[in-house]
Amino acid sequence: MALTRRRNATPVAGAALTDLRDVPSVGTRIDAFKAVERSAPYGVQLRQVRQAAAAFRTDFLSTGTPTSVVTKDLITLPYPTRFGLWRAALTPSPYLSITNRMLVVRWDEQGTTRTLVFEPSDHELGENTPYFARLNAQTPAAVQKRIITRHATVLDNLRALGIAPEEVDYLAFDHLHTQDVRRWIGTTTPQADVPWEPAFPNARLVAQREELEAMADLHPLQLPWYQPETYRDLRPDAIAAIDGDVLLGPGVALIATPGHTLGNQSLVLSTSDGIWAVSEDIIAVECMAPEYSRIPGVAKHARTWGREAILNTNTPEALADQYNSVLKEKSIVDRSQCDSRFPQFLPSSELTPSPYFPGTKPTFTHGSITHRSA
Repeated sequence: MALTRRRNATPVAGAALTDLRDVPSVGTRIDAFKAVERSAPYGVQLRQVRQAAAAFRTDFLSTGTPTSVVTKDLITLPYPTRFGLWRAALTPSPYLSITNRMLVVRWDEQGTTRTLVFEPSDHELGENTPYFARLNAQTPAAVQKRIITRHATVLDNLRALGIAPEEVDYLAFDHLHTQDVRRWIGTTTPQADVPWEPAFPNARLVAQREELEAMADLHPLQLPWYQPETYRDLRPDAIAAIDGDVLLGPGVALIATPGHTLGNQSLVLSTSDGIWAVSEDIIAVECMAPEYSRIPGVAKHARTWGREAILNTNTPEALADQYNSVLKEKSIVDRSQCDSRFPQFLPSSELTPSPYFPGTKPTFTHGSITHRSA
């Protein structure tokens, strides 16, 4: 498997937003879900996803495991209940609390250590996202201090792990909502508010081509959650566009899970505990097994409507696609070794108990994925 490493940060000619989709790819294509017809009726797609999951699991497990997986907290912040627990929760609280986390995944590639940082949210710049900018403007500073906890920055967490930014090969997100990556991969022209040179000089941002295409011409339903202007001057040689399901390394894959955004993707890991998946398609693992939820209203809502999942729906771009993607994730992961009722799915922004938001306490949380090969 040939993976290209970027060696320097010499400024190169810039790319227009519409050209980002034309940058080269990385990794090895995974074809287990190739038979799923995106143009077929949604019920047919769901059946095909379930059928393909077994083949994916067999093929993926045969690739091996990464050397290590570590999870680090970034920020805990409020999020609308009507988005995170879509139509299901019976609570007077308009908000709940979520914790955004990053994962550091390392593997060996022909004697060279490769490093992926998944969900490296630059949460200071993320506050420029239109939705969060409005929310901050409406919330007094004293209240923000109580309900927002900044655990660490991306660079703080890497420093604590003894990993230099130069060692990072790949950066990836499940989708590009709220993300401003200029500080991470650098720009082709000087910026008024961020350094020109990249913090990660050898890393490439790995994103689905559909996600990059969407950035060039956003729909009104998408606008509150993106910062498209921050992508205009990104270095194109620091971006890799992938199509569908891709193996990056042994036991490390990014798979297409469209719906929450059309270019949504999930991190899938083969670990000593079995297969895990990570994304923001749901905000609590019980939303993937709602029949076991003790959050008021969730289990009853799932029974009433015959649903196997409670979606995270701040952008209802394609709810049936998202539902099928959640079932794709659920079908490929193993069950928790702590509580077998729940899948080994870690929400990239996970529902977190808060005394300020009654009726939103999660039934069960994973909190992290930790793995180290023997």
